[in-house]
Amino acid sequence: MKKALCILLACLFILTSGCAFSAPKPSATPAPASEPTRGAVERISFTDAVGHDVEVSETDRVVAASGSFAQLWLLSGGTLIGTTEDALSYGLELPADIASVGSLHGISLESLIALEPQLVILSADISAHTAMYEQLTDAGIPVAYFSVEVFEDYLAALKIFTDINGRPDLYEENGLRLQSEINDIIARAQGKPSPSVLLLRAGAGKVVARNSDTMAGAMLRDMGCVNIADRDNGLLDNLSMEVILQEDPDYIFVVTMGESEEKAQQALEETLLSNPAWAGLTAVKNGHYISLPKALFHLKPNNRWNEAYGLLWDTLYAGS
Repeated sequence: MKKALCILLACLFILTSGCAFSAPKPSATPAPASEPTRGAVERISFTDAVGHDVEVSETDRVVAASGSFAQLWLLSGGTLIGTTEDALSYGLELPADIASVGSLHGISLESLIALEPQLVILSADISAHTAMYEQLTDAGIPVAYFSVEVFEDYLAALKIFTDINGRPDLYEENGLRLQSEINDIIARAQGKPSPSVLLLRAGAGKVVARNSDTMAGAMLRDMGCVNIADRDNGLLDNLSMEVILQEDPDYIFVVTMGESEEKAQQALEETLLSNPAWAGLTAVKNGHYISLPKALFHLKPNNRWNEAYGLLWDTLYAGS
């Protein structure tokens, strides 16, 4: 009888301890119970773009060290105490007293640390940002690196940001809604002829070809285009009119960069447009030399990715 009772108790222990199997949540750990404070969030853990494990539990004092990430953070329901000067080019509604921590490639470490941020959002693709890691973490400041080059990168970053801010509704509105629209646009392009394209980026004093490993190039690839710089890597190092004439692309797209549109256009004129052979290209004769909006194809489009894909659809296929 005593032995049977022991067995019964053991079975009850196993049943009560094992009846609630649920998947663990590796990216979110509840914060200890305490009096709620402004900016306190459920503790969120994630791995950033450079492989660092990051934990965030407060968001009162956040600095985004680029205009793109500043906008992305605001789209996720967050607030900012500091950002970089390029945020102005995004037309963001920022607080009047928001602090500037310098330029995109020239952040003032002293100004940044003085703000005593609870999180600093940095770019994994800018060497000046990655070089600041040890100094910021030594000062006890949480740092997270992100890299956004294609829509999937944007969606992943938005998911983390909306998780931190507790705003799944904004992930739906600014992420999944766009994803659905973009997928529909790409699906409509399937089965269409695959036009050959030359993608150019023009800045002050320089014009270069860009392949499909770039933001605009990846969107063109998604739309079924064949980038001639993917076939001839030499174009990336040496923009040769001879090669362009030989390939004779169906479309030529250009994206300008930098503060001076005039200087970018001057560089195009001096490098390509003034060449007598330029006018003989199929794309030029057919009116398919097209300047793409900087806000959608050079700056990160963020919640306008769907507009960028829609514009490419209209340009490439709307008349077919």
